Amino acid sequence: MTHSLRTGRFGNSDPSVVIGNFPWYEMVWRSLRGDFKPLRPPKGGYEAFAREWSVPVDHARLAVRQQDPVVTWLGHVSILLQVGGLNILMDPTLADFAGPYGRFGAPRRVPAPLQAQELPPIDVVLVSHNHYDHLCDATIAGLLAAGQRPRFFVPLGLKAWFDARGIAQVTELDWWGQAELSDALRLHFTPSQHWSRRTPWDTNASRWGGYMVEWSSAPRAPWRFLFPGDTGYSADFKAIRARLGAVDFLALPIGAYLPRGFMKAMHVNPADAVQMMQDLEAQQSMGVHWGTFMLTQESFDQPPQDLAHALREKGLAEASVWLLRHGETRAIPLASAL
Repeated sequence: MTHSLRTGRFGNSDPSVVIGNFPWYEMVWRSLRGDFKPLRPPKGGYEAFAREWSVPVDHARLAVRQQDPVVTWLGHVSILLQVGGLNILMDPTLADFAGPYGRFGAPRRVPAPLQAQELPPIDVVLVSHNHYDHLCDATIAGLLAAGQRPRFFVPLGLKAWFDARGIAQVTELDWWGQAELSDALRLHFTPSQHWSRRTPWDTNASRWGGYMVEWSSAPRAPWRFLFPGDTGYSADFKAIRARLGAVDFLALPIGAYLPRGFMKAMHVNPADAVQMMQDLEAQQSMGVHWGTFMLTQESFDQPPQDLAHALREKGLAEASVWLLRHGETRAIPLASAL
């Protein structure tokens, strides 16, 4: 069961995996115990980590419309994909905190590489689910205040949040739903294993998932980018591969996985992430969902180490997963050039 008509709540494709029904006292206890912040700082401290893992944004490069795909990591899960002449922004979260109004909640320890008003013209914004580190009030408000009027795509049940703020051009999608972004770009909303909540009263009241951007440019075969959103490991990724085809480029979540007993159902760890890559037959990936906000117990510099170990265990090259620095832009090689 993925949606209950009786309760109005959404569920996962595996009905035995129910996430989000945590009693308030458990969350208080876990917070006091330290489950939602790193157990130690990264080697050399947070300022050194931020210097090592940040580069200045190349604004002149971002200002150029791209046909062949180019990706920029803006920290955490925020990605700018430029492809087929469109600028597509995913889960923009540029505030100093992942929480209400960008002023409360989990602190950001690596400064955002740019602010909303510095973004190039944005055509499409994709929101994967209703958690504060993916749907940021302050960033959306800043984008609109700068005069941007993109098309928004959101999961089923989330349009009301945008309606309440007078935000237009919002389309809801359910799993496997599609939309045409242009003559050459098609969007698919894909399943993931997760949950949603913004207040104590809206647990799982809106869908969660990921987005596949499919670019058709004859005579090439279609090129597929998958942004899976937040997810635990599940059979969903084999289903995506079977239904939509192999993935050319994957935004791979590699962080926010400890304590494992609590996080396993909702967040892949690097070993799970590598298996996800293989399920999707992904040609190339980039690591996301790490090294930005203080969300979970692993240190900021642990995900790259655990990822390197997981790739070695599977006999895969470390270069098969790019670890971009905050603000870094890279052209994505097409299959013929890989």
